[in-house]
Amino acid sequence: MSTAPKLTGRTIGMTHYATRAVLERTLAGSGATFQHAVAVNALAGNGDSMAREQLTTRLTTGLKVDDTSATAILTELAEARLVEPAPDDPSRLRLTGTGEELSHRLQEATAAITSRLYGGIPAEDMETAARVLTTVLARANAELDAAA
Repeated sequence: MSTAPKLTGRTIGMTHYATRAVLERTLAGSGATFQHAVAVNALAGNGDSMAREQLTTRLTTGLKVDDTSATAILTELAEARLVEPAPDDPSRLRLTGTGEELSHRLQEATAAITSRLYGGIPAEDMETAARVLTTVLARANAELDAAA
């Protein structure tokens, strides 16, 4: 008789790092990092542009980095000509044509990775996993907020 695996922080962490490594392998030829991909996806999902401050907050909360690191990520993206200030409001950033191309490649790669890794898992199992992980995330964020 087999026993069901236990959900632990180790399992969650190993899953995160393994799936991230799959994405990073896909990113290797683009010159973009995982952190860059997070910023590009945030911009792509926000319409034409996003306030630099709002994007910085998305990076600090999503990647659990400080403002200096988030600013460095945005500087690297600008130097790579993937993002630029919006012409009508320089306090906002937008993807360049090259950034949009990267965004499309990331979306296609992520869809393929998701299909390979999550395919065949029953919907009810996915819903349960999502509820559990959302609860753990909220609790971890609450602890981080309380410590700040």
